[in-house]
Amino acid sequence: MKTKIFYFLPAVLWFAFSLILLIIPGNDLPPAPFLAAIHFDKIVHIVLFGALVYLFCVPLKNQANFVTLCFKIAIWGWAYGIVMEFVQKYWVPNRSFDITDIIADGVGCFIAYLFLKRRNRSKAKVS
Repeated sequence: MKTKIFYFLPAVLWFAFSLILLIIPGNDLPPAPFLAAIHFDKIVHIVLFGALVYLFCVPLKNQANFVTLCFKIAIWGWAYGIVMEFVQKYWVPNRSFDITDIIADGVGCFIAYLFLKRRNRSKAKVS
């Protein structure tokens, strides 16, 4: 079954939104000591990358190899997160490389993958 390209529009818009958030210079981010103390930025990374994988996978739900495609998308999503950490380190003023952000990106990607895999499995049992 062929997937229509406009079904990916939410994913592309979310990708653009995430790109903007990840390249905002550090001094343009509002200071929030309370949020820093609770590591709120890690939750943001998990949600940002989980939603990215989810939105790219949903249009593929009718593909025969849906779970495999979602796994590949999760890997590519995590790779995007890793690359963006290097972009922040070398090209974005007042931003830095953070290995825990990479871990949070991966967690978000694979939570979305596992959620979609489980949902696909339960859908297959019902059919």
